[in-house]
Amino acid sequence: QVQLVESGGGLVQTGGSLRLSCAASGRSFSSDAMGWFRQPPGKEREFVAVADRFRIIYNRDSVKGRFTISRDNARNTVSLQMNGLKPEDTAVYYCAVATTSERLRTGRADYWGQGTQVTVSS
Repeated sequence: QVQLVESGGGLVQTGGSLRLSCAASGRSFSSDAMGWFRQPPGKEREFVAVADRFRIIYNRDSVKGRFTISRDNARNTVSLQMNGLKPEDTAVYYCAVATTSERLRTGRADYWGQGTQVTVSS
């Protein structure tokens, strides 16, 4: 049974940092795209960052230069280092996996985590 479990969310002040981690289990995802989405309060879920099987990275424009995605295929994990956090980054953050980065960037994930809350206070 495939599971994605996120951790690392919390409350932080503007300008602070958090590191989210996602542990995948059930099978190896080294050939898949892995990434992060978020759902701000009252809004739809949106793409944040994706790292494909070749570690080519795609980022949402608003997080470029602040967020860094990384993956460890040996440990079946994907992480999101978030620096310079802003109140508009407040959201539930979801880990997701898909067979291709194109599918994942458009929200057509094969698997989703349960989400972790990130709150940035002003």
